[in-house]
Amino acid sequence: MAKKLDKVDVVVVGTGWAGGVISAELSKAGKKVVALERGEKKNLEDYTGVKDELRFMNRFQMMQDLSHETITSRNTMDEQALPVRTRDEMMAGTDTGGGGVHWAGAVYRYPPYDFEIYSKTAERYGKDKIPDGMTIQDWGITYDEMEPYYDQFEKTAGISGEEDPLGPERSNDYPNPPLLESRPVRLFKDAAEELGYHPYQVASANVSQQYENPDGETLNACMYCAFCHYYGCDFGAKSDPLMTVIPTAQKTGNFELRTQSYVRRVLYDGGNKANGVMYVDTETGQEFEQPADVVVLAAFTFTNNRLLMLSEIGKPYDPESRTGVIGKNFNGQMNITFLGARGFFEDRKFNLYAGAGALGGTMSDFAADNFDHSDVDFINGGAIEIRQYGEGAITSNRVPKGTPNWGSEFKKNANHYAYRNLNVWYTAANMSWYHNYMDLDPTYKDDFGDPLLRVTNKYTDQDRNIAKFGIEKCTEIMENMGADIIDADDIPEEFDHMYQGGHYAGGVIMGDDPETSAVNNYLQMWDVDNLFVVGGSAFPHFPGHHPTVTIGSLAYRASEGIEKYLKNGGQLLKGKQEA
Repeated sequence: MAKKLDKVDVVVVGTGWAGGVISAELSKAGKKVVALERGEKKNLEDYTGVKDELRFMNRFQMMQDLSHETITSRNTMDEQALPVRTRDEMMAGTDTGGGGVHWAGAVYRYPPYDFEIYSKTAERYGKDKIPDGMTIQDWGITYDEMEPYYDQFEKTAGISGEEDPLGPERSNDYPNPPLLESRPVRLFKDAAEELGYHPYQVASANVSQQYENPDGETLNACMYCAFCHYYGCDFGAKSDPLMTVIPTAQKTGNFELRTQSYVRRVLYDGGNKANGVMYVDTETGQEFEQPADVVVLAAFTFTNNRLLMLSEIGKPYDPESRTGVIGKNFNGQMNITFLGARGFFEDRKFNLYAGAGALGGTMSDFAADNFDHSDVDFINGGAIEIRQYGEGAITSNRVPKGTPNWGSEFKKNANHYAYRNLNVWYTAANMSWYHNYMDLDPTYKDDFGDPLLRVTNKYTDQDRNIAKFGIEKCTEIMENMGADIIDADDIPEEFDHMYQGGHYAGGVIMGDDPETSAVNNYLQMWDVDNLFVVGGSAFPHFPGHHPTVTIGSLAYRASEGIEKYLKNGGQLLKGKQEA
């Protein structure tokens, strides 16, 4: 029997950036908040002195253990989906801080075009520019409405950066100057400028100088140690939930963090309110019911979707009739959205073993609708980037195409090019389609006998065409950088079921119409007044930039909405059909 606990104001599922921001803001407002984390309790001290490439880059020890719960994957509706078995194939963060602890730290605001993508595309090019079957829609919020929340997140996280010459208007500069400029980044910028483009430094959560945020949390200056991407920062120089929003919540005295707490259901018996959540203490096996006035699902995209489906909340999406909303518009950054060109240099050497997760250069000339799409066979765009993560000893064997995978020639080239190769890539936007969605798998189950989440996803000509365009632009820049050998990436024909990088979204999408969206722009469920679903699951499509700052900023928006709900109750906004 489940043990029923005392009611609290807010129960939050997940402790990454989304759950952390919600927890901090509501506990600061005097609300009693309980946050449930399926993973273990972690603090900065757990990562001190841990610079182990094998453990984290190759064995993915900061990622979810898929032996207990995973997803299944297929390309088309008539295929049998199979489980994703290894952490190399699916990287979903776990433990306190979630994916916000192992993230690289690159920060991009989404441009105005992406928030109003359907309207702006139709206005400029006509509705026929949008292919049949593409299910993009406006997000129900504009960039101007999002801007204050972007500003708030950047100040909390102490973002270090410089202004994008082609970027949207900002109310304030970044709170910290950009990271130092390395030789590869300078080379990229010079080459791009010579071609008439507008490069700038990647904005970074790897903090350039010691910084105290508005909540009184201190972040240290980045040491460029290179143990950043897939690692927790042992120096406290990468802004993450462990260094910012979680301790802020804890200091209020209104916040309780419960780890190894695996949420199985939202408690819901119909009507317009949820009663709380049911979870299992994975150490003892004891089930608990946690009642709350407000329930916040702030976990990874897959978890948010699956919990709603298991709890029978919202109308599941049906790809045949194209009706329903829960599970609709699966999207994300996949292997086809990170393609470009690698250059090999004979007479130039670079110190590639120093670096940081977001040490890099970028440009927005071919992002969003910053260029004319009249004569191209795709919509949207992406950023062009170079990053200097810092190479590890195991993952640094970069050799030109045609080199054997072993033997004397491989050794010769691996040694020769170890300090002589650079990579430029295009982070292409990923549009949503009626045939890409999530539902419950009819065959495979988790440790508790609950169905796994099933993802159906296939590539389209849009994906291949935008990738080809990006590769060509990256090759052009690499040629101007002076590389002697340039290997352009190959375009995959089909999605390979590799959910790497952790940037997957959709399924509980936001909008202004309850018929086509699951949540309003406060991320409040249209169907259940006191249920807020926060995270990348709200993205109707995936813009051509990294998602974290938008997830955190939407969490600030949702926090504001939750406070309004606790004060006044009811739906915060009228849907399009009601207005």
